[in-house]
Amino acid sequence: MFDEPGFPGDAEFDHTAPTLDTFVYCSRAAEGVDDIEVDRIIERSQRRNVDRDITGVMVFGSGVFFQWIEGPPAQVENLIASLHGDPRHYDIVTLNRGVEKRERLYPNWEMERVGADDIRAVLQEALESAEDENNIAALKRILEHLDSGPLNTLHPSATKWRDTDNSKLGPR
Repeated sequence: MFDEPGFPGDAEFDHTAPTLDTFVYCSRAAEGVDDIEVDRIIERSQRRNVDRDITGVMVFGSGVFFQWIEGPPAQVENLIASLHGDPRHYDIVTLNRGVEKRERLYPNWEMERVGADDIRAVLQEALESAEDENNIAALKRILEHLDSGPLNTLHPSATKWRDTDNSKLGPR
């Protein structure tokens, strides 16, 4: 899934680069997570991520979060623990995790609206390669959620956001 040119592990990367922990996951937004709550998530995360030297990209659509997080290993580990305790989302599935010396792939955060078909392809590929039973079950639930109705009826926030810089799903 992440073996395209330019992704970690590519021979072109500078091996004198900083050591970064990468965490890629998807999850489902909890009931009640609306535009106002997503605004709060973005605002708080922007402040915290600067201080923690965490960067990446977040995609939100159809009530599903997809996120690539990168930063110093200790900071990313703390953030992961916080994400797993955050009641604003569930069915958290780790898609990729690793620590390596490389330049950042996402020096700025962006959140953009994606269609269910776009996020579906990423999740379907993750399901096909998943080995953990809990991840397989969660991915199936997320895909069923995407199949349950038209994009604009799955989650109220799915149609509002586009191109908001420096955003991320993070601790409250």
